[in-house]
Amino acid sequence: MNPGGIDAGRVPVPEISPESTAARGMTSPDSSTGSIVPPIHLSSTFARDERYDARNPYTYARDGGPTAREAEDILRTLEHAEATLLFTSGMSALAAVLEALPMGAHVVIPDRMYHGGLAWSRRLARLGRIRADCFHPGERGSFLDVLRSGETRLLWIETPANPECWITDIEAASRAAKMAGALLLVDSTTAPPPTTRALNLGANIVFHSGTKYLNGHSDVTAGVLSFREAGGICEEIESVRKFHGTALPGFEAWLLMRGLRTLFVRFARISESALAIATALERHPLVDRVLYPGLPSHPGHGIAARQMTGGFGGMLSIVIRGNAAQARDVARRCRLFVPATSLGGTESLIEHRKSIEGEDSPVPDGLLRLSVGLETAAELIEDLNRALSLATEA
Repeated sequence: MNPGGIDAGRVPVPEISPESTAARGMTSPDSSTGSIVPPIHLSSTFARDERYDARNPYTYARDGGPTAREAEDILRTLEHAEATLLFTSGMSALAAVLEALPMGAHVVIPDRMYHGGLAWSRRLARLGRIRADCFHPGERGSFLDVLRSGETRLLWIETPANPECWITDIEAASRAAKMAGALLLVDSTTAPPPTTRALNLGANIVFHSGTKYLNGHSDVTAGVLSFREAGGICEEIESVRKFHGTALPGFEAWLLMRGLRTLFVRFARISESALAIATALERHPLVDRVLYPGLPSHPGHGIAARQMTGGFGGMLSIVIRGNAAQARDVARRCRLFVPATSLGGTESLIEHRKSIEGEDSPVPDGLLRLSVGLETAAELIEDLNRALSLATEA
């Protein structure tokens, strides 16, 4: 008997949404035990079978292991990618990209971006390993001035850019890169899959510091590269990872999957709170500027609203009406905001960027970068108001 006349064999299986994929934190229950939490594989080496063939693709942990592969499969699904590679840090992932390029390759990078990536790119340029030209992400389309048709191998953008929240149009950058014959890499650390899927907007490679929103608990250092196509540059980068020994180990990969389970709900809550804080501070008499793409006053708000469809994230910066010393005083007088580096965790952080990047940094002296966590927005606003008042009175 077939209730309702439905042929169960012909009922289509609906696709699982990205939200549900992340919430499950696995591709399927463990086949040997039925565990709904993925097991952690910590072995450094893997036995061959009776024919002396490798079991699955695993032979040695330097090449990657089963737990990392599980995490890569989840992230590949979230990004709509053909392949994803996990690294021991964001810097090791970015370094692998640059090393995979031919000697002397021309790359185009923003002059405002994650300072570690910028410093490494400039070092390689000084050594003659690459040739690099910079553009200012605050000037729309400025990458067009430094792209070299038939010569540029990589256009690298970061959006929103850390820490000044400049917005770059990913689709426009993709068109420009394609016309020049270059690959487009998008650092989407501050705009994870709940809000932006850069590959769908034309990127060839999307990068994340997995330490930030993807993990979300400030207890993992990881880097993620996802690729629109599995061959070509992806294979070159995987070879670099193998010989550098920078594949993400099992325990860190398991923690990353643990964090992914709450990624969508965390990002929604954090984005809501960050917008409330940015709106409140925009009217504060001691704040000169609030840099947050969710504010209609932000110069990149229109583009951000088009490509950040799930919220504007928890990173924002404020420039106070004062000098560097007063800005540091604001950071140290906060009670809920912790003065520390990083972003994307459950706890709120505050950081004086100039002190981190050094005196040659172009970041304004009075800039404070905030990473909004899961504390209540009202308490965080009160904390900042109090710290601003105390710092400027001193």
